[in-house]
Amino acid sequence: MIIDGGDQFLSFTSSMTNQAANSTAILKKPAHSLAMLIQGTTARRLHIGHFAFMRAVVQGLDTRESWNRYLRVEGEHDDVRNVNRTIQWIRDEFAAAARRSERHGLARLIRIDPNRIEDKSERLPSLEEYALAHGLEDFSQAEQIEHYQSRYGSQRATQSRRRRLISKQLEALHWLEALAVQPPLADDPVSAWFNPDLAQRLEAAGLTTLRSLFERINGIGFRWWVGVKAIGKGKAERIVAWLQAHEHTIGMTIGQHVNAPRTALGASQLAEVVPAATAVVPIEKLIVPHHLDGSSGTHRLPQQQCAIPASNDVEAIFSWIQAKGGSAPPAGSHSEKLTHTQRSYLREAERFLLWAVVQRRIPLSSVELTDCQAYLEFLSNPAPAEQWCGKRGREKWSPLWRPFEGPLSTAARRHACTVLKSLYAYLVEQHYLDANPWAGASVAKHDTAAASAKPQEKCLTPEQWRHLWQQAASLPDNSVHRRLKLALKLFETTGLRLADIVSCRVDALHRDADAGWSLIIDGSGSRGRQTFQLDDAFVRDVSAYLESRSLHSDPTHPSNHGVFLLGRAADIAERAPWSPARLRDADPKAGITSGTLYGQLKSFFDRCAVHHAEEGMNVFSAASTEWLRQVKESGD
Repeated sequence: MIIDGGDQFLSFTSSMTNQAANSTAILKKPAHSLAMLIQGTTARRLHIGHFAFMRAVVQGLDTRESWNRYLRVEGEHDDVRNVNRTIQWIRDEFAAAARRSERHGLARLIRIDPNRIEDKSERLPSLEEYALAHGLEDFSQAEQIEHYQSRYGSQRATQSRRRRLISKQLEALHWLEALAVQPPLADDPVSAWFNPDLAQRLEAAGLTTLRSLFERINGIGFRWWVGVKAIGKGKAERIVAWLQAHEHTIGMTIGQHVNAPRTALGASQLAEVVPAATAVVPIEKLIVPHHLDGSSGTHRLPQQQCAIPASNDVEAIFSWIQAKGGSAPPAGSHSEKLTHTQRSYLREAERFLLWAVVQRRIPLSSVELTDCQAYLEFLSNPAPAEQWCGKRGREKWSPLWRPFEGPLSTAARRHACTVLKSLYAYLVEQHYLDANPWAGASVAKHDTAAASAKPQEKCLTPEQWRHLWQQAASLPDNSVHRRLKLALKLFETTGLRLADIVSCRVDALHRDADAGWSLIIDGSGSRGRQTFQLDDAFVRDVSAYLESRSLHSDPTHPSNHGVFLLGRAADIAERAPWSPARLRDADPKAGITSGTLYGQLKSFFDRCAVHHAEEGMNVFSAASTEWLRQVKESGD
C-alpha cells in the first residue's frame, strides 16, 4: 500500500536526521556484519541496476529509458502490470534491508511514492528571472538582491514537502546501496537475479545457475534458447544483455560467436570459443605440461632409436592415426579429414590421454598395467559426470563438448581395450616405448560372462537383404530416400567402407566399349586401386539420381566433373519448411559427411527391425555399415 506523504512524512523527518548521522558508523562495520544484515533476504537479490532505476522513479523521470537500460531483463516496459509489480518488489526489498539494520523510519520513508504528493507550494523565481520581470537588468547584482529580498524576504523559502521527500529518499537510496547491493557471481542461482517467471523457465531447462546459463549460451551459440520452453528471441536477448553487463563480477564472458549462425562462422572463430587448457578439452586444445607429455616417460626409448618423428605422446598418437590410412593432420590441428576408422581410433586415444593427464596425472609413456585396469573401471562410471559426460552431438568447438555421454557398456569397454592395445603395440613396434602395458589388460570377468555365447556374425543373409530392399521400396520418393537407395546399392555392389562411399565422385565411373561400366577407387594407405564392375541397372539408377539433383544424367558429361556420387538433400523446403536449412540453396554437386549417411542408415535399420517380425528385431537393431560390407562373403 502506498502511504500518503503528508503528516506521515513530517512525523519522522527528525528521526531521519538522527539516522543519517548514524549511517557512517553502520557502514564502518566489518563486511561479515553487513552480510549478516542482508542474510535474511529472499532468494532474489538486489543489484546496482535496481537502485539506478529507482532513482529515476523517485525523481519522477520517464521510466522507459531507465527500465530499458537497467531492468530490461525483467520484461518489456509496455507490460505495465509487470513494471508496477517490480517497482513494488524493489520498494519492499529496500524497506526490508532498512528494517534488518534497525532503521525503521527509513523503512517507512522508502515506501512513500513522492509522485503521489500534490505540490501546492509557490515556486520562487530565480534572481535572473526576477530581474528580467521587473526591468532590473541594468542594476548591479547587489541592487537586484536588495529588491528581491524586499519582495520575498531575506530568508530562503523552505522547500516543498515533495522536494524534501525526494531529497531524503535519494539520500536513503545512497545509504541502502552501500549496504544491500550485491554483485552477481557465477555460482549464484538464476532465481537470485531474474524475476520468478523467467527463473522458473530457465530452471525447468536445467539452467539453475548463472554459470550453467553462460555455458549453455556459449556452448550452443546462435539461437541458444531453442529448446527452453517459453523463452523466445526477445527474452533471450534481454538475458544476454544482462549477463554481458555483469561479466566482470561473474567472471565469465559471452563469445562473439553467439551473434552469428553456425554456418557463418569460420574455423578460426570457433577455435577461439574454448581456450587451450590442461583440462577436459579436445586433444587439439589440450595443454600437456612438460612433466606429463611423455618426453621423459618411464617406458620411453631413446629418441635416436625411434622410427617415428615423435618427441612426445600426442605426436606419437597422431603418427599412429596416420598409419591407419587416410591423411591425418599434424598433432594439435583439427581432424575433419580423418576417415571413419581414424576418428573412432582417435576418440579412444583422446579419452585415455585426457584421463591420464587430467585425472591420473601421468604421461601415456609411463602407464602401467594397474593404470590400464583402473581406466577400464573408470569407463564403467566416468566421474565426476559434469566434468566427463555431456549430451551427444556437441561439436568440439563447444564448451559443452565432453568425451563421454555416460557409462560405457561392456562391449564399448572391450572395444576401447582393443584399440588401446593396438596403439601401444604400434608404439612398441616403432621403438617409441619399450613395453605394452595394455597387453595384459582385459575387461573384468563378470563383464565378459555374457560373451561366452557364440557372437553374432556381422553380415546380412540374402533373405535379410531382400527384406531390406522391400522396406527401401516402400519409402516415400524424395531426395533423401533416393540417396539412401543408391548408397545401399553401393554397399551391396562394392563392399566399400562408409568413408570411401561418401567421398566417391562421379568421376570414378568409367565406361569401356568392351568391358562396360566400372567404378575405380584409388585406395589410401595399404589399399591399392580397386575396380568394381557395374551392371546397366546400377548406372541407370545413378543417371536418374543425378537428374533428380538437376545435374546431367550422363555420368561422363563434362558438367559432372567433381560431382559427389551421394549429394545433399534437394527438397528440404518441401519436406521441412520449418528448418533453417530451407533458406540455403543446396549445391547440387556437394557431398555429405560420413555422420549424415551413418545416421540415415541407422534410422533405416530401426525401421527394418520393426517390420521384420520373422527374424525378431535384434538383427537390424544391431546392424551397422560394417554389416553391409560383408555381403560379398555371406550373400551366396
